Amino acid sequence: MTVSQKAFSLLQYPLPHHALSRLTGKVAACDQPRVKNAVIKAFIKRFDVDMSQALEPDPTAYATFNDFFTRALKPDARPLGDGILSPADGTLSQFGRLCAGDIVQAKGHRYSVHTLLGGDDALAQEFMAGSFATVYLSPRDYHRVHMPVTGTLREMIYVPGRLFSVNQATANYVPGLFARNERLVCIFDTEHGPMAMVLVGAMIVAAIETVWAGQVTPLAGTPQRMVFGQPIVIEKGAEMGRFKLGSTVVTCFAKPITFAEHELGAKVAMGQSLATPQAS
Repeated sequence: MTVSQKAFSLLQYPLPHHALSRLTGKVAACDQPRVKNAVIKAFIKRFDVDMSQALEPDPTAYATFNDFFTRALKPDARPLGDGILSPADGTLSQFGRLCAGDIVQAKGHRYSVHTLLGGDDALAQEFMAGSFATVYLSPRDYHRVHMPVTGTLREMIYVPGRLFSVNQATANYVPGLFARNERLVCIFDTEHGPMAMVLVGAMIVAAIETVWAGQVTPLAGTPQRMVFGQPIVIEKGAEMGRFKLGSTVVTCFAKPITFAEHELGAKVAMGQSLATPQAS
């Protein structure tokens, strides 16, 4: 932790997070070839993006920057492992057991599952003694989010909030970062008990999508709960959502799970074995 990290975090408080993010979203949706091709090529160079695994490796073939950013991978690019899978490519920034309903954000910082899930007492109670894993998606990563296990969607909750940048600096210095930012909470019932997949927004994250509802954020600045008439079952390893410009996925399990021998800060790939359910 450095002075520059702290200064970076403090400078974000007065910024117009949503206005900056929506402006970025307009640029990302631009379909003018000269503009979008220049932005895409500059992004690939800046973040050393590996296009060899993309289903469409030609950067100029994408209609917009958003299409490039949410690009599909080749069918064999992410083989599925056993047990509970990583939902996304990224950095496994934190994982473990919930302690009295608290989730570790970074050393010295915790936040409550109650706040993360939108403040519903009954829902939070289901996860008080469970486990969690936080995967941070960097700009160069694949930005589609997939199911760790097969699940049936119970409900979806949009929770408004700020849009602080999400990185190690803000995790170290912005208290309750993931429970303060705008987010989409997706509750699934699985063979291993309830599971919450929380897609967390961040500065310049222009939108979050799900496969069953399309683009969901941004919405009005009040919490919104959505229940769908027909059962929505998504298989293990199947796509459930995506970020238009990326952030973080916090996955919570109501029951304890046993994590593989991962280290904090380890790189993980979507579909990689993350944990196994504990015997009942």
